[in-house]
Formats: sequence, C-alpha cells, structure tokens
Amino acid sequence: MDTNISNVIALTFQHLYLSVIGTLLGAIVGFVLAIWTRRWRRLAATLIGLAEVIQTIPGIALLAFLLLAFGLGNTTLIAGIALYAILPILQNTYEGLEGIDHAYREIGKGMGMTPGEIFLQIEIPLAFPVILAGLRVAFVTSIGFATIGVFVGSGGLGELIYRGLQTIDVPTMLAGAIPAGSLAILLEVILSLLERRLSKVTAAR
Repeated sequence: MDTNISNVIALTFQHLYLSVIGTLLGAIVGFVLAIWTRRWRRLAATLIGLAEVIQTIPGIALLAFLLLAFGLGNTTLIAGIALYAILPILQNTYEGLEGIDHAYREIGKGMGMTPGEIFLQIEIPLAFPVILAGLRVAFVTSIGFATIGVFVGSGGLGELIYRGLQTIDVPTMLAGAIPAGSLAILLEVILSLLERRLSKVTAAR
C-alpha cells in the first residue's frame, strides 16, 4: 500500500465522505422518528430501545449482517454508519423537543402562529443545541466505525490500518490511524464549540 501524502489525503477525504453520508442518512431517520414519536409517545421508549439494541451489536457483526443485503462495497459501510447514528439523533431530538418549556409554545399560539410555524420557528431553534450534541456523538462515532469498512470492501483510512496490521508495518498503520484520530478530534472540537455557542444564544433569548 502506497503511503505517500497524496494517497493518505485521498483516503482521508474518502473516509470523511463515507462517514458524513452515513451519519446524515442516520440523522434524517432519527429526526423523523423523533418527530413521529411525539405524536405516539407510547412508542418513544420502544423505538429508543430498539435503537439502543442496534448500538450493542459489535461493528463487525453488524456489517456481516448488512453484507448479506448489500454485498461488498461502500453501501454496506454507509448503511452500518447510518444505523449507528440513529440512536443519538433520535434520543436527543426527542428529549430536546420535549424539554422545551410549554410557555414558549403558548407565546407562539398567542402570536397567531400555526403548529408548523411554532415547530420551525420556536421548537427547533430552542432544541437545536441538544440535537447538535447528538449529531456530534454520531459523527465522532462514525469516524471510528468507518475504519472497519475495509472488511466489507469499502475504502477509507481502514485500508492503511489493516494493511499495516497484516504486514506489521507500523508507518503504514500510523498513516491510517493518525488521520482517523485527527478527524475524530477535529469534529469533536468544532461541533462542541458550535454547541456551546448555540447554547449561550438560546439561553440569552
């Protein structure tokens, strides 16, 4: 495996791309489920429980199951990342929306807002810091999860890590591990700062 800078950069961007696509797909599913469970609150605990069960499945085992449905390639990895991303988004979105003081909704009604306007202009902005916290967890988790995509024929930095482990080639292994770790740390820092800033803005309202 060629570990020159251009190859490492290409694999890093591929790794980030796969992580982002998978996380966003899972985020969409988690967000929609959270909105749906607000109408059917009795199902909230059940859906969150099912998402927690998915989280307990080891990554390799989850990819093995998905491999039967999607075959070798990036699709299997993206599906796995998406499934892992559902829980933090679902849980945080539901809790964030449910934790909003009812007085804010009443103010919206008093201003003549429709339920849709209250949701988009009041509820989502107030709950967004909590939703973003879930998205942060999902993104950071996806970076680590994506490294095992090599076992199902996917790309990314896992290629370098796996090749380095196979050949006991420490430089090759580090060429994959260091960028992967750096991506996770960078996303954690950026999203944490954004989350804190939004929390301060929300608290000041």
